[in-house]
Amino acid sequence: MKISEMLHGEFVLEELMARNKHDVLAELVGVFAKGKTKFDPEAMLHVLLERERLGSTGIGDGIAIPHGKLPGLDEILLSFGRSTAGIAFEAMDGKPVHLFFLLMAPENSAGQHLKVLAKISRMLKDPIFRRNLLEAKIHEDFIRIIVEKEDECGAGSGTA
Repeated sequence: MKISEMLHGEFVLEELMARNKHDVLAELVGVFAKGKTKFDPEAMLHVLLERERLGSTGIGDGIAIPHGKLPGLDEILLSFGRSTAGIAFEAMDGKPVHLFFLLMAPENSAGQHLKVLAKISRMLKDPIFRRNLLEAKIHEDFIRIIVEKEDECGAGSGTA
C-alpha cells in the first residue's frame, strides 16, 4: 500500500493551528471528515489519546506519528500536518514536533498498519526529506515531496 495513495490532498495541513497535543490530534482527525469514510471523530480522538498515554508517539527529530486502530473503520486513514513553530508533544528527545503523520487503521489490520508505520518511519529518517517538508511553500509541494521520497524508497512495487 502506497503512502501517496492514502494521503489525499485534503488530508494535508500546511500549517497546523493547534498549540498542544490534544488539539493537534483533533485537528489531524478533523481532516478525515472531508473524506468518504464514515467514523466517529470523538472515538478516533479517544483512541489516539489512549495510545499517547501509553507513551508519546513523538519519536524525536521533530517528528510524531500518532496512530491507533478504530473498530468499524473500513480503510487505513492517513493525514499529515506541519507546525513551523513546533508543538510540545512529549517527544522522546524533549524537543518540539514540527511534522505529524497521523495513521488510523481498522481494528483487524495489524499487518498493514505496521507496514505503513514502518514505511513512514523509514522515509522520515532522511534529514533532507524532513527539511523539504518543513520548507515546502505550497500545498502541492507536500504531496510531490512525499511521492518522490516514496518512489526513491522503492515503493513503486505497491507493497507497504
